[in-house]
Amino acid sequence: MIHHLKGQLIEKNPTYVVIECNGIGYTVNISLHTFSLIPDSEAISLYTYLQVKEDSHTLYGFIEKSEREIFKLLISVSGVGTSTARMMLSSLQPREVIDAIASGDVPTIQSVKGIGAKTAQRVILDLKDKVLKVLGDDEVFISQNNTNKEEALSALEILGYNRRQAGKVVEKILKDDPDSTVEAIIKLALKKL
Repeated sequence: MIHHLKGQLIEKNPTYVVIECNGIGYTVNISLHTFSLIPDSEAISLYTYLQVKEDSHTLYGFIEKSEREIFKLLISVSGVGTSTARMMLSSLQPREVIDAIASGDVPTIQSVKGIGAKTAQRVILDLKDKVLKVLGDDEVFISQNNTNKEEALSALEILGYNRRQAGKVVEKILKDDPDSTVEAIIKLALKKL
């Protein structure tokens, strides 16, 4: 496996970069997260993952080692290929992916284009323990208000509101005030729905 590439940035696009190393130009597929972190300077260093298939060798690049580890975990799940894993890391920050898996947040993972309910559940089921092992318990932040969020969403659903729509409102409430009680979340959500 090619562990990393260090060289001159020749071309930079939202989905790939071209890096020249000792006269050889490598096309490296990247996520939007990595794209946003790549400096515009000429010198570049990316951690890589090489996917070898019968008909192709494809390089994937990551500015952070932790993003590469998450990518490798995601593609280990049945039904999640490299393009789906890259889509996840483009739609969500690596931290959000980890938190969603660790806390069993199916709607967040399902919000990624191309991922259905079954795949989202499989990702969580297969990776929950691995995420905690690879990254350590102290690195995974399981939001305390997650239980408050779930309770509030369940209550709003019982009251007849669409879970996805209510989820967006509850997310915004918790973003503004992460320490909201279940009652406060429900009251505010009812005003906004």
